[in-house]
Formats: sequence, structure tokens, C-alpha cells
Amino acid sequence: MELMVRKTVIVLCIFLMSVFAFAQGNKKAPAEKSVSGIVTDAGGTPVPGAVVQLENMKTMQIRSFIAKDKGDYYFHGLDLDVDYKVKAESNGHSSLTRNISTFDSHTELVINLQLK
Repeated sequence: MELMVRKTVIVLCIFLMSVFAFAQGNKKAPAEKSVSGIVTDAGGTPVPGAVVQLENMKTMQIRSFIAKDKGDYYFHGLDLDVDYKVKAESNGHSSLTRNISTFDSHTELVINLQLK
């Protein structure tokens, strides 16, 4: 009888471990991207108040973000199947336009922008 209980407990433990392992392997990939970074001037100093523009290349819609006190910006909820362009402007200076491609599999991108 005791042997039967031990076998049952062992079988249940193995079953529960396999269910847990299966559940861990089925995590879904994120459904969206985000991009963040810091806007700096030509000397590398952060530029608070810089306007960062993100352009959706499918719809041509432009989203804007005003860089915070440390020059940082953040866009989230970006579609994985769309290319984007991002650039920054402040006081007549602008950064190079950077591309965010659908071929880049990273879901959290960091793109620092330097004003020229």
C-alpha cells in the first residue's frame, strides 16, 4: 500500500513539473515595439525640450514627444509590421533621421539622437 502511494505521488510530481515546463515554453512574443533614447547637442550635453518626431511609414502619421529634463524621450505601442523614422529638432538644429525597420526583431530599441 505504501509503495502504491509513493508511486502515485511520484507520478503526480512528474506530471505537474511537465505541465509547468510546458507553460513556460508557451510565452507569447510581445505584440508591439518601443523606442527610447536621449537627445544631445553636438557636444554631448542632453537637450531638454527638444522635439522628437516619430513617423509611421505606412500611414505617414507623425507622433511627437518633448524631451524631458535629461533629454530623454519614449514612444511605445509601435506596430511590429511597420517601418518608422525618428528625428529630433531644437532651436534650428536637427539630428539625422534614423530608421526603425520591421526586420529588426528587437522590441525595445534605444536610439540616441545628436543635434548637428
